Amino acid sequence: MILDYETLKLVWWLLVGVLLIGFAIMDGHDMGVGTLLPFVGRNDVERRVVINTVGPHWDGNQVWFITGGGAIFAAWPLVYATAFSGFYWAMLAVLWALFFRPVGFDYRSKLQNPRWRSTWDWGLFVGGAVPPLIFGVAFGNLLQGVPFHFDNQLVSYYEGSFWGLLNPFALLCGVASTAMITFHGAVYLMHRTEDVIYARSRRAMLIFGTLLLVAFSVAGIWLQWIPGYVITSPIDPAALPDPLAKTVLQQNGAWMQNYRTMPLTILVPLIAYAGIALAMWLAARGRTLSAFVSSSFGILGVVGTAGVSMFPFIMPSSSDPRSSLTVWDSVSSHLTLTIMFFATLIFMPLIVVYTSWAYKVMAGKVTADYVRENSHSTY
Repeated sequence: MILDYETLKLVWWLLVGVLLIGFAIMDGHDMGVGTLLPFVGRNDVERRVVINTVGPHWDGNQVWFITGGGAIFAAWPLVYATAFSGFYWAMLAVLWALFFRPVGFDYRSKLQNPRWRSTWDWGLFVGGAVPPLIFGVAFGNLLQGVPFHFDNQLVSYYEGSFWGLLNPFALLCGVASTAMITFHGAVYLMHRTEDVIYARSRRAMLIFGTLLLVAFSVAGIWLQWIPGYVITSPIDPAALPDPLAKTVLQQNGAWMQNYRTMPLTILVPLIAYAGIALAMWLAARGRTLSAFVSSSFGILGVVGTAGVSMFPFIMPSSSDPRSSLTVWDSVSSHLTLTIMFFATLIFMPLIVVYTSWAYKVMAGKVTADYVRENSHSTY
């Protein structure tokens, strides 16, 4: 079975979206736990309980992050090159924050020194809170357009600055992203802990769930007044990629166009609202596993809303709209997409099966007594 070029372009838009959503769900909950660590754990034993809810599998969840970056590199090379050069300092900030995670998890409890342990607790907080904040800010800037353009040799030139990324709408998206990940982590902590940590996680779940609903709603209303992008020239989805072979205009309300032309897409933001609200309701009643599943659907809806709103744009250009990168003209060759597609059919199910097995093996509550009894073998 060989898929045609047009179909493969759409398939890889969906697959990259799946990887980003998988990263937000799987790596997101342990980042959320790291964000909450200094606040739901008030002493060393409580913080070790929190760390051990995610310690055995946080590095396995990084597979989604690495695979997502690799997929963007291979499937959308122009997006990878343009985004990672334009967002260079932001991406470095993410990497610097992530450096705290492996050292914090593996070495935090090796020494009895309280200052040592407190330092790494806050390091894990930085490693959990900073990446989702920056990723949210990045999505906020994508929705507004990124100041870059291509020359005739398709060399990209970025015309913005790091501080220019920190505009009000992008910061709002950063707040929504951080609230989403922290809410997800709080639900997971409720599922894996008990007593006082459970109670504190429950309060955090209610606070960040409410904040997420408010931030997501305000961003959606604000987005209607942010100029979107529309392709005004004929499109040949099966043509060879050439970002400069089209004309693009900015129009107010353009990001709402897909919901008008394809009414079923309104289900995506509705899934976000339903998933978040249902997760809050279930978690408040102690049905934590169902709440975690519902929270995962909420994340699917939030991330999916950004993708559906922008389609077919991936990285619109505010300084030269013609240079905007879309699903049709930022991709690799037909052969590359085909090879990657069949590799994904083989390896994606293996990742899902292994991850499911690992979580089944490590299921159950982490308690203070367990940490005390296994002080030298736990995190």
